[in-house]
Amino acid sequence: MHLITVEGINVYAYHGCLEEEGKIGGNYKVDVYMKTDFSEAALLDDLTKTIDYVEVYDIVKTEMAIRSKLIEHAGQRIMDKLMSRLKSLKSCKVRVTKYNPPMNGNVEKVSIEIES
Repeated sequence: MHLITVEGINVYAYHGCLEEEGKIGGNYKVDVYMKTDFSEAALLDDLTKTIDYVEVYDIVKTEMAIRSKLIEHAGQRIMDKLMSRLKSLKSCKVRVTKYNPPMNGNVEKVSIEIES
């Protein structure tokens, strides 16, 4: 088994329970960790035998553009789409980080992780 990571996918999105968050938006980072077997790709130097990072990026970007109240919901949508579209994917972990969440305190970021 091999690991492919696509880290630091930075997006501006409109997630949150507060109405203002849906209007103002904020900065998010998504990290994706994927277990697969890319032995054949490594041997043949063939992109079709592994996971295309561009497709991963496109899935994350598309799902993060759909407003959710919770980053948990956005993360689950990303996970579901990755697992259904990337046939060679054996397991996956998705981390969604929200910067400067509107809380009654000075909090840099909050994150969720979903693992399959």
